[in-house]
Amino acid sequence: MRNSNHEPSSDFDNLSRRGSDHFTSRKKKHHRVLWSILFLLLILLVGGSAWAYHAYNDAKNTFHQTYQAGSVNKLRNVSSQLQQGKPISILLLGTDTGALGRSDVGRTDTIIVATVNAKREKVTLTSIPRDTPVNITESGSTYQEKINAAYTIGGANTAVKAVQDLLDVPIDFYALVNMGGLEKMVDAVGGVDVTPPLTFKYGKANVTKGKKVHLTGREALDYSRMRHSDPKGDYGRQTRQRQVIEKLILKAVSLGSVTRYKQILTSISGNMKTDLTFNDMLTIATKYGDASHHMKSQHLQGTGQMINGAAYEVPSNTELKKVSNSIRKALGIKETTNFTTDADNSSTSTSSDTTTSYGSTDTTDTTTGGGGYGSY
Repeated sequence: MRNSNHEPSSDFDNLSRRGSDHFTSRKKKHHRVLWSILFLLLILLVGGSAWAYHAYNDAKNTFHQTYQAGSVNKLRNVSSQLQQGKPISILLLGTDTGALGRSDVGRTDTIIVATVNAKREKVTLTSIPRDTPVNITESGSTYQEKINAAYTIGGANTAVKAVQDLLDVPIDFYALVNMGGLEKMVDAVGGVDVTPPLTFKYGKANVTKGKKVHLTGREALDYSRMRHSDPKGDYGRQTRQRQVIEKLILKAVSLGSVTRYKQILTSISGNMKTDLTFNDMLTIATKYGDASHHMKSQHLQGTGQMINGAAYEVPSNTELKKVSNSIRKALGIKETTNFTTDADNSSTSTSSDTTTSYGSTDTTDTTTGGGGYGSY
C-alpha cells in the first residue's frame, strides 16, 4: 500500500569479508540525525525563517526531481506506519556508474537495509554482501544471480523484492545514489573526518590505521571503494562505506553546513532516486528525529563458494535467520519462521548464536507485535 501524498522523494543506489567486527554500537548525542536522504531536511530545522522558506522550496523542487515511484506491492501499510511513528525500513542502494539515467545502469555494490525506530531512538544499518546469491524472476523465468545484479536486471523494484525474499523482512521504501553523487555530497559539506581501521593507499586515499584524517569528496570515494587490499575484503569495504555515510550525515546537519545548502542540493540533483515523497521525508524528520541517538551497524556474513564458475558469499540459514530476526526486532514484528536451522531441527539453541560473528541486538529490546509485518 502506498502513501497518498505523491511528492518528490529520492531513490538511493550505492552502498555495499569476513570479519569479527560485524556489530558496532555508537551513541550520538546533541544531534537530531537520520541518514543521508534526510540530512537536508534536518538542516532546514536550524535555519532562520526567511532562509528556511527559500531552502524549503529549493529542497522541494529538487526532491520532486528525485522521486520515482516503485511498482512493488508494499508488504504493509507504509502510510500508517509513518503517520503513527512506527518503525520503518529503507533499502539504501549504491551504484558506481556515474550520473544516474545513463544507459549503463550498473550493479548495486552497496546494499544496506536501514531501520528507524523512533520509540527506541535507534537506527540500524545492515549491509548485504554484493555476492550473496538470490533467485530472480524475469520474464517468467527464475534463475540464480548475485544480489548486486538485481537492480541491473529489473531496477529498484527487483532489488527490493530480492532483499525481501532473501531476509524475509518488509522493505517500506528504497533510495538509490551513485558514487559520483557521494563524492559531490562530501565536497558540498566541506569534507569529512574519519579514523581508518587499517592503513592503505588507493587512488586519492592515503590513510593510516587509527590516525584521524580529513577526506575530500574524491578521497572519501576512493576510501569507501577500496576492497582488494583489505584483509576483510568486501566486508571491510562495507564498514568504511557506513563510516563515511555516518560522518557525512553528522557534518551535513552541523551549523557550518547551513550556508552550504545550495551546494548540497546541487550534489543531490541527478544523483538520487527514491520512492519517498517530500511529504514522507518531512514526516520522518518530525516524527523520527531522535531515532539516531543510537546507531548500530551490522552485516550479513557469508562464506566463499564457487558456484557454476562464479564466486559467491553464501550465508547459512542460521545466519539468515539471525539477521532477519535482528531486523524484525528493530521493526517490532514477530520472528521469522522461514529458515530451518540445525538448532531448529534439534529443538535446542546455543548461546553462541547471540555472540558470534554477526552480533545480537540488545537483550533489553522486546518484540511487542502480535504478528505479521504491520504489527508493533
